[in-house]
Amino acid sequence: MAKRRYAVCGVSSRAIGMYIKPMLNDFGHCAELVALLDIDPLRFKICKEDEPKAANVPEYLAADFEKMIKETSPDALIIVGMDCSHVDYLVGGLEHDLDVISEKPMTTNAPDALRVLAAEAKSKGRVTCTFNYRYNPVHRKLRELVLAGKVGRVTHVDLNWYIDIRHGSSYFHRWNRMRENSGSLSIHKSSHHFDLVNWWIDGIPEYVHAFGALNHYGPNGEFNPSKKDGRHCNECPELMQCPYKARWATRNSTIMAQDDHINDFLTKRKLFTTYRPDQCMFDSKINIYDTFVVNVKYRNGALLNYSANFSTPYEGYRLAINGTRGRLETMEFGGAGGMALPNLNEGGVQYIDYFPIFEGRERIHVPKGEGGHGGGDPLLREDIFLGEDPNRKYDILARSVDGLRAISIGDAVFNSIKDGGVQDLTGFIR
Repeated sequence: MAKRRYAVCGVSSRAIGMYIKPMLNDFGHCAELVALLDIDPLRFKICKEDEPKAANVPEYLAADFEKMIKETSPDALIIVGMDCSHVDYLVGGLEHDLDVISEKPMTTNAPDALRVLAAEAKSKGRVTCTFNYRYNPVHRKLRELVLAGKVGRVTHVDLNWYIDIRHGSSYFHRWNRMRENSGSLSIHKSSHHFDLVNWWIDGIPEYVHAFGALNHYGPNGEFNPSKKDGRHCNECPELMQCPYKARWATRNSTIMAQDDHINDFLTKRKLFTTYRPDQCMFDSKINIYDTFVVNVKYRNGALLNYSANFSTPYEGYRLAINGTRGRLETMEFGGAGGMALPNLNEGGVQYIDYFPIFEGRERIHVPKGEGGHGGGDPLLREDIFLGEDPNRKYDILARSVDGLRAISIGDAVFNSIKDGGVQDLTGFIR
């Protein structure tokens, strides 16, 4: 059988670790890496240092996309660059009748997501969105329990997500902190969460309302040592007056091994030609929110309450799925931002509590998966490179319409916070 040929657009750390290395080392019998494309030629050098087996793979700059397609004849594109770059590669690949695999979020706004669906409708190619969090063992079990009718008809979902000071602050050092790059954290990060809810309950979102603010970062952040723009952690004279950084730094060393991009940039090697991932989290140009609460009404009548906070002492979430016949609950705590919490995954097991509507409780233990995102990444890779598991009895690999639904909620969240009022998705959602 001929190997399927892949070109990777965006040679990010995620691309190298999630796709390039596994393709060359684990899936070489069915997949071939035929091209690398990026805006920064230094990323090719970093990639080939990390994975010598990629040494002879042709390199292309973003302006040479058409040339790459012509010279390397890929069967599919894997898009793993900055979020705002996704739409052009998606549409470009579909125009060449190629399959396109896109990291989440598929695009940074709903209109661009609709562009992708329109291009797909005219193409022989198909879009896959890599919502790897669906593959987490607990999240798969929740899908199975809802499908089995344990809660009856779903009426309400309550999901509260906490991103700790270490992880949460990292978004405000990097390109993610600009709406034009990431769509905002309600898209870049929360599209994961909105997709999970949509998938669990077979929900099509129709109306969205949100409140939000920039509480922790930006110039008015409570722990900003002074209101100065243009600072970088590597040479900041106020580093030890910044509690977010002093938490992991010492006066003898300003090295903060808290974020892979920052640590590599400061201590190991320069990862980018012009871009710096150690920008100050208190810059005035930051134009996204770090705290938001959301209400969503779905076509099937279900309601969602969601919140996200990107500066909490610990990381994790609390979830409840309510229905006409019962309730499912689970929670997860972790992260390295603050004090250690009681281990809810003791022995490698997390649990889901099921409460029938009238009496009793059943505790369902779920073994922890191996690999990134709670074991989700390896299973997602298998579905991408080997094809979907024929023994699985429910859908899991996300498509373009799933990307649209998650992005539409996230985009509506940002617009509702900015403009006020309920955002109506019924005119274009499907």
